[in-house]
Formats: sequence, structure tokens, C-alpha cells
Amino acid sequence: MGQKVDPRSFRLQTSKDWSSKWFARKSDFKKWLVQDVKIRELIEGRFRERPAIVRIEIERSLNLTTINIFTAKAGAVIGKAGAGVNEIKAQVEKIVEGPVRINIEEVKKPELSAKLVAENIARQLEKRINFRRAMKMAIQNTMHAGAKGIRIQVAGRLNGAEMSRSEKLIEGSVPLHTIRADIDFHVAHAQTPSAGIVGIKVWIYKGERD
Repeated sequence: MGQKVDPRSFRLQTSKDWSSKWFARKSDFKKWLVQDVKIRELIEGRFRERPAIVRIEIERSLNLTTINIFTAKAGAVIGKAGAGVNEIKAQVEKIVEGPVRINIEEVKKPELSAKLVAENIARQLEKRINFRRAMKMAIQNTMHAGAKGIRIQVAGRLNGAEMSRSEKLIEGSVPLHTIRADIDFHVAHAQTPSAGIVGIKVWIYKGERD
């Protein structure tokens, strides 16, 4: 029986920060939490086939909800003449029932995002690409982008096998128990046509924080 901790929550207030920043009264907490989940599902759902969202930060003040979208494809999120952002804003305003401000920030090195790496592997597995090839290509691209180390683990009926199993590949160093270590982590799921759900976990080590 293992005692496993998410590398992001393990490093809160050192190299990581909260993805939602607000303080609510007891009567509002449940409502706001559900709204946050719906907002994330709405934005992520628009780009499921072509992963582009690195992370979403939600900040709330008394009369305004601010959503910061970090993306590898700012043009795809903004849309033609800002149509994409306006559509997202209108849908989010219906969820929060109030004014919303959306900020788009482009991420320069998407290969260093565990979320994008995991989701890209998931999309490849859904297209019946060999899991080892997908893992090795992801590791190669991430290490060339400047990562100190990467670990990828996939689990399920790999390549349509009868029995489920897990496989992992590690390149470089991934010090999970060093709090100073800046490690990005994400879990993704591939809905394969013949082998059901395959899980993908990705850890990317970017170096130590002071």
C-alpha cells in the first residue's frame, strides 16, 4: 500500500502556487468550487482534440472573476478578431453569473509542460500509434527543450493486449522528494477504440528553485 502525494501539492508555496485564488464564505464555497470545475471543463473541452491549454488560473474579487489562460497556441484560443475569447467569456459569464475578464498568455516552450506532453501522448494512443514510440518521441522533444529529466508511465491494455500492465521510461534525473525541485506533473487518459482507457502520467524536472 503506497502513500503517494501529487508533486504539485507537495511543493505549494515553494515552486508551485494555487490554480484557484479566492476566499469564500461557507455559504458560497460549494457554489464557487463547482463553478471552477465547470469553467475548466468548458475551456479544456474546446481544445480536447488539439491540446493547447497549459494551465488555467482563476482569481475572484468582490465583483469580478479573472481567468488567466496559459496556452501554447494563443492564436487558436483568441480566434479570428478575438471571436474565440469573446465566446469563452460569454459562456463563463453564464456560469459565474457576473462580469468576467480573460487574459491569454503564451507559453514559449510547450515541450516543458507535463500536461501538454501527457495529452499529446494520449491523442497518439487513440490513433493507434505504438505507445513506446510515442513515449520516446515525447522524451526526446522534452530533453531537447532544456528539461533536466522526464519520467513517463503508461498503464492499461497497451497495444491492445489481453492483460493490462504498466510501462515507464525515465531520462535524466527526476528527484520527487526534493522540495526545491521544480517538477511539473500531469495525468491524462486515452480512450482507445479497442483497449479501453489507458492512463498516462508525466513528470518533468526543470531544475531547482532557490
